[in-house]
Amino acid sequence: MDYIALGKEIRELRRKRNLTQEKLAELADLSVPYISHLERGTKKPSLAVLVRLADSLDVTVDRLLSGNQEKDTVAFFPEVQELLADCSVLERVVLTEIVCAAKRSIRTHKLSHPP
Repeated sequence: MDYIALGKEIRELRRKRNLTQEKLAELADLSVPYISHLERGTKKPSLAVLVRLADSLDVTVDRLLSGNQEKDTVAFFPEVQELLADCSVLERVVLTEIVCAAKRSIRTHKLSHPP
């Protein structure tokens, strides 16, 4: 498990919701220093803490852990869906073409391994 990536995700979600560490700590019934440690990846949260954080950030635990498992075949699907939600059909077509070109380039240059 990549606790640094998890911490970055918690921080990003907290900031997107305009929450301070203090407010998130209050909502999740955790201490501010503990939230700070989690965001820096220096503490390993229990499942109960992950559930409280997810509830406080109005996301699922899956969303918090998205991309943290090598075999996760649906990582970032909700994020992509959210990004596309307010796009026109033409915007979606253009974005799909961009993603296809980027994927081809990544694989051509062997920058990743296909699932």
